[in-house]
Amino acid sequence: MHVNVIIPVFNRLKHTRKVLEALRRQTLFGALTIVVVNDGSTDGTADYLHSQDDVVEIRGGGNLWWGGAIEEGLKHVLPSCQAEDYILFLNNDTWFDDQYIETLVQTSKDNGGAAVGSVIHEEGRDPPLVSIGAKVNINRLAVWDLLSELSETEKRSPNGQYRVDALSGRGTLYPAPLFRKYGGMRPSFLPHYMADYEIAMRFARAGVLLVVSSNAIVYSPPIYGNDTSKLSWRKQLFGRRSPHNVFQRLIFYSLVGSPVQRMTAPIRMAYFSCRRAFSTWRSLAKRKEGTI
Repeated sequence: MHVNVIIPVFNRLKHTRKVLEALRRQTLFGALTIVVVNDGSTDGTADYLHSQDDVVEIRGGGNLWWGGAIEEGLKHVLPSCQAEDYILFLNNDTWFDDQYIETLVQTSKDNGGAAVGSVIHEEGRDPPLVSIGAKVNINRLAVWDLLSELSETEKRSPNGQYRVDALSGRGTLYPAPLFRKYGGMRPSFLPHYMADYEIAMRFARAGVLLVVSSNAIVYSPPIYGNDTSKLSWRKQLFGRRSPHNVFQRLIFYSLVGSPVQRMTAPIRMAYFSCRRAFSTWRSLAKRKEGTI
């Protein structure tokens, strides 16, 4: 059994150092191949990775984004993968305890070869749990975190594992044969956001169980991912770095939906976007009236 770890990076060298240190402390370190896809970093990342004998570096020109970087990593590791091997997607702004990967592997085995995701704990937050995994309603074009459905008690003491509709790229383990059977990333359609959800949902439609282990914890800084709060409305709606990019969301729902859902996705997106915008406006108006 071998675990191939794929980590896309763009700058943030201090995070890359930290995640590699966490990987080197793993109980299964001897069974790991660590592949870092360096997509055009300019902060010394390339020099640092070149000096790390236990890391395979793949270099991109800065246009791979997350989906393309993962795909390049898959092209590198899949030819040598055996039936019992795994592939682990990681972001570099994460760290974890020494048994993290062992926990993921055992959870996958206990659930008949499931894809296994991680819960996210935010540094300095109480309670620390900030994400379990995605729930998706394709008809209503809605995505939310299962955490929002938990009681305050369960947030502090979660169950051992949860079923979800999609898995993120911030620490997800897949049995390697799934990629040979059902394909890899689709960076030409989803270069960045939603690419991780799409591939997980593709596997789920084929009967693969998607679970999240509460014992597989990735720790993240206070703001993980990309903060879009300071972006203009135009960049929030159309920027590639924005999770609210309307074109990417439309492509995502078209890829994961049924034929009918694909054809009606633009109409449903327009309808629900207007409905949510109106609901937000009404709530703000009522709040304003209450302060007069």
